[in-house]
Amino acid sequence: MSEKQGVKIVTIGGGSSYTPELMEGFINRYDELPIREIWLVDIEDGKEKLEIVGTMAQRMWDASGHDVKVHLTLDRREALKDADFVTTQFRVGLLNARIKDERIPFSYGMLGQETNGAGGIFKAFRTIPVILDIVEDMKELCPNAWLINFTNPSGMVTEAVMKYGQWDKVIGLCNVPVGAMLKEPATIGKELDDLTYKFAGLNHFHWHRVWDENGNEVTQDIIEAMYKDDVDAGIPANIHDMPFFKEQLVEMGMIPCGYHRYYYRQEEMLAHGIEEYNTIGTRGQQVKKTEEELFELYKDPNLNYKPEQLTKRGGAHYSDAACETIASIYANKNSHIVVTTKNNGAVPDLPADCAVEVSAMIGKTGAKAIAFGPLKPAEKGWLQVMKNMEHCVQEAAVTGDYGKALQAFILNPQIPSGQSAKNVLDELLIAHKKYLPQFADKIAELEAAGVTVKDPVVQDLIVQGL
Repeated sequence: MSEKQGVKIVTIGGGSSYTPELMEGFINRYDELPIREIWLVDIEDGKEKLEIVGTMAQRMWDASGHDVKVHLTLDRREALKDADFVTTQFRVGLLNARIKDERIPFSYGMLGQETNGAGGIFKAFRTIPVILDIVEDMKELCPNAWLINFTNPSGMVTEAVMKYGQWDKVIGLCNVPVGAMLKEPATIGKELDDLTYKFAGLNHFHWHRVWDENGNEVTQDIIEAMYKDDVDAGIPANIHDMPFFKEQLVEMGMIPCGYHRYYYRQEEMLAHGIEEYNTIGTRGQQVKKTEEELFELYKDPNLNYKPEQLTKRGGAHYSDAACETIASIYANKNSHIVVTTKNNGAVPDLPADCAVEVSAMIGKTGAKAIAFGPLKPAEKGWLQVMKNMEHCVQEAAVTGDYGKALQAFILNPQIPSGQSAKNVLDELLIAHKKYLPQFADKIAELEAAGVTVKDPVVQDLIVQGL
């Protein structure tokens, strides 16, 4: 990275509706991150959206007064040449794949969710082989670049890059900790700068503690505030606001992330999800409408800023994490950012070489994880089950081992073990056939045995070749 030449950033999945937020983040940090060029990369099916969002991105830079060129391409290798930073925000199979991930489990009375349960496992199955292909290109074309991953399930995808891709210059990101840190301080009459946060756990499965400017822990104060009327504690837009049991939080002395609702209030969250499945449609179906509205806005030749409607997406505040991470590496800022990185003892209840989501200081050498210390038995038990489930998912994604995939399903707390679990696994394999070449032999066997998908919406997507 030469300061005279400026920085080259490549975004894979550049046609995403989140890209304007990413541009806003880079524009706001231009003085400390002098970008020369940005390459937005997408696939043929995303070409129209790439053109729309790419044109808007250039308008945003032109309005900023900074001389930055936005390049659009479907040729990933062309874009990656000599990149300084590569960000990934793609969705294999697009939103139709998410809808399949949600509806098939719900059709069996199980949670259908983008990163949790059966749907999260299959998103990993589709995504991990692609991210590993990207890493192989990076080894050849930009061997000194940092990979900043926001593609979900972010923790598993990031760990696969380290473990199977043998690429250490990778950091995984999530907007959920950002949302908590933006909203929680006000609940106790503080500013973020007054507080010290420490996070530990896994992506979409972490906890945190908080201290004030005098070094006094205020975690319990925030927990108390969470149960007052009209308090916004930063729950992501895509998660139903089902309160945690207060007694549980008081006992653990930590604040769980929003996604813990799927585990601590599983009965109620499942009931809410099934109600939506049977009425207005799953979250993926709802997001599809929001995204269509966003792209209509993006077409406006006068729009040169991020529209407010983008906050309806569950990934709001992405730029705060992604852009600050890149700026912190480039300028050696040693900023506190919550990232997925190698554990190295920060969470002693997990292996040192696995990936964890923790508070870290980010500088030229990447992420330096901040030690959190051992967890209590309940949280330790949850964490170890989830991490070993993730390891099974990653191995199955790489090898196409059906038995390993079944093990992951049976381990996952959102999937009751038994014949229905196997049925969901089999139907999801059939539904995602186009994006699961590693499972081709097993899928052919299932098709020969007459396995079909029973959800009518998914049936229709399959008939349309989507």
